Amino acid sequence: MNKYFQFEADFVDSLRCIPMAVRYKLDTCGVKLKLQHWSEFSLAEKQSLMDLPCTIAPDIQQYRSHLHNLVQNHTGELPGDVAVSDFPEWQNIETIPESVETQSQIVGIKLTLAQWENFSPIERFVLIKLSRSHHENKNFLPAIEEFNLQGV
Repeated sequence: MNKYFQFEADFVDSLRCIPMAVRYKLDTCGVKLKLQHWSEFSLAEKQSLMDLPCTIAPDIQQYRSHLHNLVQNHTGELPGDVAVSDFPEWQNIETIPESVETQSQIVGIKLTLAQWENFSPIERFVLIKLSRSHHENKNFLPAIEEFNLQGV
């Protein structure tokens, strides 16, 4: 999972934005990281947040602690918390979230439940994040294309 997506290529070299793989880990460990905090980190520190595992309880706690330390060392404050769901939306393969369906229709895609089931959890996470109304949706179609889903 520690990869960059092709639709993130415009900022990968500098890591000026928070990559989806890190955003996925942030939601997993319950930390609200501001872009302002992210911009304070060195490239090596940003890369560490890409590389560190964050899937099982001990790793999740270590990731959270590492992130807290980074933010506190750079800013003197702690990042905010976000609720962690026991069953996040991207783990649900039985229902396509409304925001994803709506954004799919906007870009001319008819997303089926079978396609949704076949996406990996991080791919579903990405589509959910990129389909939200408060998010710039320009990368939704490139993500769909990257995940090998073609319009109908």
